Amino acid sequence: MEHQEKIFQFYNQHKRMPSYAEIMELVGFKSKNAVSKLVHKLIDAGILEKDAQGKIIPAVAMGEVPMLGLVEAGIPSTADSQTLDTLSIEEYLIPKKEKTFILEVKGDSMIEAHIDEGDLVIAERSQTAKNGDIVVAEVDGGWTLKYFKTDGSKVWLEPANKLLKPIYPEYELRVAAIVKGVIRKY
Repeated sequence: MEHQEKIFQFYNQHKRMPSYAEIMELVGFKSKNAVSKLVHKLIDAGILEKDAQGKIIPAVAMGEVPMLGLVEAGIPSTADSQTLDTLSIEEYLIPKKEKTFILEVKGDSMIEAHIDEGDLVIAERSQTAKNGDIVVAEVDGGWTLKYFKTDGSKVWLEPANKLLKPIYPEYELRVAAIVKGVIRKY
């Protein structure tokens, strides 16, 4: 629903729900009565609700996913399916939106870091890196994704694949971004 999306965008941008007058402007309605009908439709659909003061609020936090707790990756244990909190995936993965971009991975040089071909990496622009950071870097005119390594004045890029060799720059090594996350869809 186009109107719902506009309300979601406003909520995500301003961290509050829009007023009826703001909704009227957002969706291009001519009357608050039309906005009231829209709001009631969204309440009936379970998307919005009203708080104790009668203000509209998200029924489920918009753009957030329920966080149910922990799951054992070792020996199985009983699990509660009780919602502990909600988590905004976007805010969790992208705290500095203005400095962040996403790249699709091609190749297998980072497989031992659990970054496979077809994965998406979330990278934050930075011209500096610490030893061991996974970086997007330009080395001698070509771009790559590798571990940034340094030892004294010596700097190189290290693949996470034992079949490949480290890359020592002949002329220039320039860090463009640091990898902050990986997205993999199954």
